[in-house]
Amino acid sequence: MSERKPLARRLSVEGLNVSRGEARVLFDIHLHLGANEIVSCVGRNGAGKSTLMKSIAGFLAAQSGRVMSDGVTLNGLPPYEVARLGVKYVPQDKKVFSDLTVRENLELGSYATQDHNWDPTLTFFPKLKVLMDRKAGFLSGGERQMLMIGRAILGSPKVLLIDEPTEGLAPSIVSHLKQVFTELSKSAAVMIVEQNLPLVCAISDRVYALKEGRLVAELTERDQMKPKVCEDLL
Repeated sequence: MSERKPLARRLSVEGLNVSRGEARVLFDIHLHLGANEIVSCVGRNGAGKSTLMKSIAGFLAAQSGRVMSDGVTLNGLPPYEVARLGVKYVPQDKKVFSDLTVRENLELGSYATQDHNWDPTLTFFPKLKVLMDRKAGFLSGGERQMLMIGRAILGSPKVLLIDEPTEGLAPSIVSHLKQVFTELSKSAAVMIVEQNLPLVCAISDRVYALKEGRLVAELTERDQMKPKVCEDLL
């Protein structure tokens, strides 16, 4: 039986150190994301998970270390250049352009990426079809999350960074997002920061555990990826 070929690395983080003001938040982070993988990062509040995502996406500067995507160094690039290189970030705050309609929010995404084919977005999130003319400020939390992810997949990104996607959402929407993430991984590498450990363990190919700004474990085997195992690491 031949060995499984290693996946091409879509994203690599090497020795990343990040501070906010006088406080060090991330300490010597090493991780990678392979093509078509779903990789999750788990940790308690304040562990540095969102800081990690924002540092990869260009919103926070690293003190040292390197972030690379397909051999291109992302350090020092503004967030819009990181996005143009195919690394898209969906933040935790569920903020959309509230005074614009769903259609106008998607049009802005199309303008930025020059991708005017909304079929993939509407296939993943058919509910957006009936919400096209509703102002985004009147959407529910789940609908906003659909819009944010749908906007992010315009331009066919190679890496999706999704921060706390299921926080505060109804179980039915969480179940739908679970299917969406699995489908998205067929065309992109997906990294999720998430506290819903059953979801993490169900969909992830690998799990990184972050504690007080340090990676304390990398789970790679299916029998390791259990909520109790993850909980004990945090």
